[in-house]
Amino acid sequence: MTSSDRSQTVDVTRTYAVRTYGCQMNVHDSERLSGLLEDAGYVRAPEGADEADVVVFNTCAVRENADNKLYGNLGRLAPAKARRPGMQIAVGGCLAQKDRDTIVKKAPWVDVVFGTHNIGKLPVLLERARVQEEAQVEIAESLEAFPSTLPTRRESAYAAWVSISVGCNNTCTFCIVPALRGKEKDRRPGDILAEIEALVAEGVCEITLLGQNVNAYGSDIGDREAFGKLLRACGKIEGLERVRFTSPHPRDFTDDVIAAMAETPNVMPQLHMPLQSGSDTVLKAMRRSYRQERFLGIIHKVRAAIPHAAISTDIIVGFPGETEEDFEQTLHTVREARFAQAFTFQYSKRPGTPAAEMEGQVPKEVVQARYERLVALQEEISWEENKKQVGRTLEVMVAEGEGRKDDATRRLSGRAPDNRLVHFTRPDEDVRPGDVVTVEITYAAPHHLLAEGPVTAVRRTRAGDAWERRTTARAPKPAGVMLGLPGIGAPAPLPPAADGCAVV
Repeated sequence: MTSSDRSQTVDVTRTYAVRTYGCQMNVHDSERLSGLLEDAGYVRAPEGADEADVVVFNTCAVRENADNKLYGNLGRLAPAKARRPGMQIAVGGCLAQKDRDTIVKKAPWVDVVFGTHNIGKLPVLLERARVQEEAQVEIAESLEAFPSTLPTRRESAYAAWVSISVGCNNTCTFCIVPALRGKEKDRRPGDILAEIEALVAEGVCEITLLGQNVNAYGSDIGDREAFGKLLRACGKIEGLERVRFTSPHPRDFTDDVIAAMAETPNVMPQLHMPLQSGSDTVLKAMRRSYRQERFLGIIHKVRAAIPHAAISTDIIVGFPGETEEDFEQTLHTVREARFAQAFTFQYSKRPGTPAAEMEGQVPKEVVQARYERLVALQEEISWEENKKQVGRTLEVMVAEGEGRKDDATRRLSGRAPDNRLVHFTRPDEDVRPGDVVTVEITYAAPHHLLAEGPVTAVRRTRAGDAWERRTTARAPKPAGVMLGLPGIGAPAPLPPAADGCAVV
């Protein structure tokens, strides 16, 4: 995006809303889209507003019915657009990259269609559509600028995503990401660290390194140990308290990364590593370049180096050709790995992927029965693993919006270092999101921990200061940004983000 492009501004009274579906990469992109619009003079629609002057859909293409969901939402907006001259609708993300001209043919009231590679052009395309009074469709075939170089409006004052790479070099048969996001392209380490340092200066105390295949970082710049080096470099940034990353691929999970995790104090004892299946036969059909033994070997090495690490995963049930014996191998792997939690998904066809055309599609009722067995097993393991936390004293970073019952129970909620959700008794003194409290765990449920006694210490942080400054300077964010990310707790059947772009 050129400087002249960014200079395009609009009436400050024009409002916008961004509706996000899919993976963490889409959430990160949506923060950039919001930043671009605000940089161009738009303001976020107030909470509770039924309509905005500009509505942006940041779409996901990994579900068989993703297009039906999009066109249903577009159809519901058509009457509002007819009533309001000047209202604009934009569609971006993976489905836009895939369907291109189809969107304006099926929904001619859409003003702008843009892809995954050119999100920086959104303000210009909106202005061009307004002036020319016709839809603007612009899909770039390669990345124009790393999303992290664009303006941003972050959803959190104390935690931030930092993209270290985009795209993916894998060819998993169930995934359409390489076709829509392109081959992996890495950012320069200096650029990444400079962004993190700038975020910390603003008050951010937790960052999550983000990539489609995050631990393959370095393949594009010719350094196979670059990811471990990046983790260690994060450990030297003063004021950065917590570092996480998602999602790594078992193929690229090397011993130097495990050592960096164990030896860098601010890298959290948490690992989310997708399994997808415990069957070697299914993994081969998926074109996953590891087998059960390799996966469990990584788990054992991580636990040996980081005894209190909480390990989570993604699993697909009912992949084409999966037999009962294959599924039993998945159950065996789950028992051996003892995940703190697993996001389990029923396989659904992704148009444009090899798996969608494979023979041996498993009947829906069989998939459902296997899914329920897997969820029941993982619930049991999650509860047993959480019970081991009872009696431990943990530092919990206070979070915003994590506890739906906090007001009714007079509790607050936050995340332990291993990312477990902790509900704790509200202390007498004021604490803010981003502050850190010390609590003793007294009870464990399958998907959360409770600290029912008094908080033993409160540490007010620069992150809490940043949250306080933001809340006094900005109106609360509106409802309606529909994040399709898996939450902590029992996985809902077939959530929008199932096997999303950042899941590898």
